[in-house]
Amino acid sequence: MATDLRTKVIRDGTPAEELFKHEGLTYNDFIILPGFIDFPASDVNVSGQFTRKIRLHMPVASSPMDTVSETDMVRAMALMGGIGVIHNNCPIPRQAAMVKSVKLYRNGFIMRPKALRPEDPIAMVHEINDHLGISGILVTNNGTSNGVLLGIVCMKDVDYLKDKTIKVSQVMLPRDKMTTAQYPIKLEEAMDILNRSRHGYLPVVNSKDEVMSLCSRRDAAKARSFPNSSIDANGQLLCAAATSTREDDKARVVALAKAGVDVLVLDSSQGNTVYQISFIKWVKQSFPNIEIIAGNVVTQDQAKNLIDAGADGLRIGMGSGSICITQEILACGRPQGTAVYKVGKYAASRGIPCVADGGLRNVGDICKALAIGANTVMLGSMLSGTSETPGDFFFKDGIRLKTYRGMGSIEAMSQGKESGKRYLSENEVVQVAQGVSGHVVDKGSAVKLLAYINKGMQQSAQDIGETSFDAVRKKMYEGQVLFDKRSATAQGEGGVHSLHSYEKKLFASKM
Repeated sequence: MATDLRTKVIRDGTPAEELFKHEGLTYNDFIILPGFIDFPASDVNVSGQFTRKIRLHMPVASSPMDTVSETDMVRAMALMGGIGVIHNNCPIPRQAAMVKSVKLYRNGFIMRPKALRPEDPIAMVHEINDHLGISGILVTNNGTSNGVLLGIVCMKDVDYLKDKTIKVSQVMLPRDKMTTAQYPIKLEEAMDILNRSRHGYLPVVNSKDEVMSLCSRRDAAKARSFPNSSIDANGQLLCAAATSTREDDKARVVALAKAGVDVLVLDSSQGNTVYQISFIKWVKQSFPNIEIIAGNVVTQDQAKNLIDAGADGLRIGMGSGSICITQEILACGRPQGTAVYKVGKYAASRGIPCVADGGLRNVGDICKALAIGANTVMLGSMLSGTSETPGDFFFKDGIRLKTYRGMGSIEAMSQGKESGKRYLSENEVVQVAQGVSGHVVDKGSAVKLLAYINKGMQQSAQDIGETSFDAVRKKMYEGQVLFDKRSATAQGEGGVHSLHSYEKKLFASKM
């Protein structure tokens, strides 16, 4: 009988159970030992479970920080196969508007397309384009998004006309010359019809010729450019949003649900509270279709309470972020490697996925987190300074920088009381900072950075000898994926050393 070369016969290394048995460890304290390779890195499936029901092509989420995750970042995350979490350090209407903007960005079916009446002047076409950037507008009998389809008018039909009082009916492409699809239709079928047509838009109509939805060629192009996008059943980008867990936060959840949010992330540095347990139960009863990520937690006992309350996923980490000083100031937390292993193991026994949040400085740390128990990871500092993060770039000493701050910093807590809620201190006279504010170097586009992270994860799993991180974790729990602890000297040896000078260029992209 042939020997499976992926099965370790000689246990030359330390199993995770023994590695994390006593002292607390973080990612740099250990290294994963290599396995047997009989497949290319491109065969590795890095997808991971984010919640009970949601699986991501790329197991990466952006942190709900006001210098990381707003509309542009969350769109980029979803387009690349991950998910973004819109921060809640802002008024309810603004957060809900950001969620709605993400949901409408790559909308396979535009459910309420803009429409005009045939007698409306073409000046209204210009007005809609100026305010909303929409270049193709349907013409219906009553000017509503669900009226009887009469035609379509595009900017190319009107931009050369000087007389803005000309009626839309005089320049529109009439119904009998349009390509349409019959309702109901699947997104893939609609995109196929659109791609084969010479038109930029595909209205979907019912038997009465009433408009049901609209597809655009631009959306089809996005689908081709980002084939692994995180989308819902309607072809809309997945979007998560953060909320605190006080009584007045119920109004925030109602607004987020109305905007179409897919996942709520309960944002607290210490999630094992009566507030969070009660809030989970209320959300599950009021909005059963919305998934909940609870936390943060670092112990199995914390995890048990939140899972029992109905959490669909857990967020692991306390005081391990690059801008977080909770462990230093409050003497409470846990080394992140140990926290991920301990909580991940218990959560796996309950069928609940975990998100490793904090302490991730590079792709290697991401891969270690996925190997020792996390199903997905949450990035803050790694994404900071990218062009998709909020805020403007500025120059200091000739270096292009952006602001990055912890949600427990005095600056964040001063901007809005929501940040204070995260640390259960919004009503305190004296605010004790649990984070700092600083600056990071311009990192370019998050899209290119995420593509690099994805490829790095594939190559890491290949070196470990498995075709997915699901398989890596399974073998880890079986004692087949082995580790070594690293001394301080070994950690230095594992990085760049013995050079007079060097340039650390992490990747080259042809995107």
